[in-house]
Amino acid sequence: MTREEKSIAIQELTGKLAEANIFYVADTSGLNAATTSDLRRACFKAGIKLEVVKNTLLVKAMEASDKNYGDLPSILKGTSAILTSDVANLPAKIIKDFRRKSDKPVLKGAYINEEIYIGDNQLDGLVALKSKEEVIGEIIGLLQSPAKRVLSALLNQFEGEKSE
Repeated sequence: MTREEKSIAIQELTGKLAEANIFYVADTSGLNAATTSDLRRACFKAGIKLEVVKNTLLVKAMEASDKNYGDLPSILKGTSAILTSDVANLPAKIIKDFRRKSDKPVLKGAYINEEIYIGDNQLDGLVALKSKEEVIGEIIGLLQSPAKRVLSALLNQFEGEKSE
């Protein structure tokens, strides 16, 4: 790769990182072609973009970015794949699902809405994260619950008066 090609690749990665509020970095080394293809297919179906990147280029893209990636550059060793998504816990669920059949991919770290998670031990916690839609749904459900009880009580009262 020439210096100019590296510069272009760094600019492209910097742009992708600027657009992404959620991305995971995973180690996919040792996966055979069929398993890698299955992983790519699962990511595609879930709306996750998976891309294998050169660590040095990713570090330079992180350094060129306006965002603070904390210790994420320090985890970039070996084979690294970036999984970008609009849903915070979706890449974690894909990784966890794949780990039922294999010991890879291994979570190196994640960047989720300015929060940084380092290490494979974070995977279960990331799977448990709720999406924005799930949180909104729970809030709406909680808000509706008291109103439903009041309406039910009023209807019971009205029906009780009606039968008398």
